[in-house]
Amino acid sequence: MLEPRTDRLLLRQWRDSDLAPWAAMNADPEVREHFPDLLTHEQSAAFLARIQEEIGRRGYGWWAVEVVATGEFIGFTGLNPVEGMPFTGVEIGWRLARSAWGHGYATEAALACLTFGFETLELPEIAAMATTTNLRSHAVMRRIGMTRDPDADFDHPDVPDGPLRRHVLYRIRR
Repeated sequence: MLEPRTDRLLLRQWRDSDLAPWAAMNADPEVREHFPDLLTHEQSAAFLARIQEEIGRRGYGWWAVEVVATGEFIGFTGLNPVEGMPFTGVEIGWRLARSAWGHGYATEAALACLTFGFETLELPEIAAMATTTNLRSHAVMRRIGMTRDPDADFDHPDVPDGPLRRHVLYRIRR
């Protein structure tokens, strides 16, 4: 399995030791501010098992992000085929622990994912989505060269009615 790397970050397969900090991230109201619910430890473990299976099957997916200098797990980033959405293709995404915010890690990891997607997978286009209120993610999308496609904004089919349902769509072509 390929594990993209930058000067500061390793995007890698998940380890058993990642479960505790992953579950803590998913139980953090600030990290999950733009999601409908917090996740329990059991829900985080089940989500992690799905992620690991998908990476094992495809060779890519939502990778764990590790700071190379310290070995610290700080979240995830990666590429994932889109399913059940009003758009198709492959999406890029990220989620980091609060302690990792403000260091440029999301942008750095996302750029490594774009390189992997365009050079290794030879994707013609990569998309990204976020709630209309997730301005930090919008900023990362712009920093990595993505452009918003306002005609493609949509109501997320898995999110109940409310302020988190409306999503924006950004795209970048190879």
